[in-house]
Amino acid sequence: MKYLTIDLFKAMLQRALEHIREHEDEYSRLDAILGDGDHGTAMVTAFSAAVKASEGATEFNSMLNDMGFGIMLETSGSTSTLLGAFFLGMSDHASGNQLDAGAVKSMFSGGLANVEKQTQARKGDKTMMDALIPAVEAMQASVSDDISELFQAAAKAAAEGAAQTVHMKANYGRARNYGERSIGHADSGATSWSGIFCAFAPPNPLKGGHY
Repeated sequence: MKYLTIDLFKAMLQRALEHIREHEDEYSRLDAILGDGDHGTAMVTAFSAAVKASEGATEFNSMLNDMGFGIMLETSGSTSTLLGAFFLGMSDHASGNQLDAGAVKSMFSGGLANVEKQTQARKGDKTMMDALIPAVEAMQASVSDDISELFQAAAKAAAEGAAQTVHMKANYGRARNYGERSIGHADSGATSWSGIFCAFAPPNPLKGGHY
């Protein structure tokens, strides 16, 4: 795939929302182990606001900007703040109604950079960043100009990053209060963000359509 069109990206967003809805209970169960137990619900609410805001858009910059502010206006909490920041950061690095591989990389790196301004968490802290950072890094490292391959690389890296949180001690949020007891459970945020990237990517036939 040489170009990511705005219509294709909207379809990816819808697929991601459907994935989040399907896994809402799973995300909330993971969150209940070390947190408030509402992460699944928060992700559905926030991503629903993003998809709603994308309707009718004809170019990337304004669409992503509307999505970011739409999330923050309709929802509250850390989930909406960080997801909203991600789309707002993306909006500063995207224009027009189709993007080539280089532009897609720039858009996602801009999203990550803006999230990093909102949180001090980094890889290894047992948060959503353990999926988001590897995903964006994998996109940047890819030399392919096939956008499908960029998203496949991102999905694989995000899934691996989320899986690694099982062995980490939490350093942020309520989960950090559990200390060593937080080890042994996957982080809900990393798991849900991994789900987003897996939904963005074309199905992997070697793994039954999943990463």
